[in-house]
Amino acid sequence: MGFKDGDFILIEYTVRVRETGNIVDTTSEELAKKENIYESGRIYGPVLIVIGKGWINKVVEDSLREMNVGEEKTIEVPPEKAFGQRDPSKVKTFSLREFRRRNINVKVGDVLDFGGVKGVVKSISGGRVVIDFNHPLAGKTLVYKVKVIAKLEDIKEKIKALAIRHLQIPSKELVVEYIPEEKKVVINVPTRYIAKKDIQYAKISLVTDILDMFKDKVEKVVFQEVFERKKPSEKTEGKEQSSEEKEVEETSEASSEA
Repeated sequence: MGFKDGDFILIEYTVRVRETGNIVDTTSEELAKKENIYESGRIYGPVLIVIGKGWINKVVEDSLREMNVGEEKTIEVPPEKAFGQRDPSKVKTFSLREFRRRNINVKVGDVLDFGGVKGVVKSISGGRVVIDFNHPLAGKTLVYKVKVIAKLEDIKEKIKALAIRHLQIPSKELVVEYIPEEKKVVINVPTRYIAKKDIQYAKISLVTDILDMFKDKVEKVVFQEVFERKKPSEKTEGKEQSSEEKEVEETSEASSEA
């Protein structure tokens, strides 16, 4: 059957470096913890890929087009189609004295940021610091083990999958409603995520995708944050204590032109 541009699919994957066998990325929480690459705050499990959006390596995406739900495949991506070949000119030598003058204590293995360009300290010797600005995976062949878990058809499921991807909020904590007669989407954001770093940028990115991908079905996206007073627990005598619940809604809206 295969997939075409615009199809929403959920996949699981693990990426290894062919030369060493080291895992550099995986959707498996258990495997990430075992390999010491676990990232707190990341949502593990099947991830959303919209075919044609370039959300995964092109070689892998092209292979996904030919796969079916439930199918698993191993795909090799050569360096030139991954992070490129190593470039010797990107290995630079600096004076250790300059770092000391700036009160920067460097050691081998440190990742330093030079105006947005990151480099890894490879060696420190004879008053010189050698820094490699090549990507850590440059020159490496990547091996993707990919499995297609599902193809999403329902618009509500698609939008919720998009919300999980952008907001990085677990599915069980995220409530998404689609009101077709109003062409409106309502997304409830749990209060514990309101102050999450870059959450506002994530919302804007999510709205942009929703309005772009569902041009004829969605004209408005509403983010709703609900605060509730917790009900007191039952008394030991078995009597219930009545309480007043408080609900406050903070709503922000983003809509396309009608």
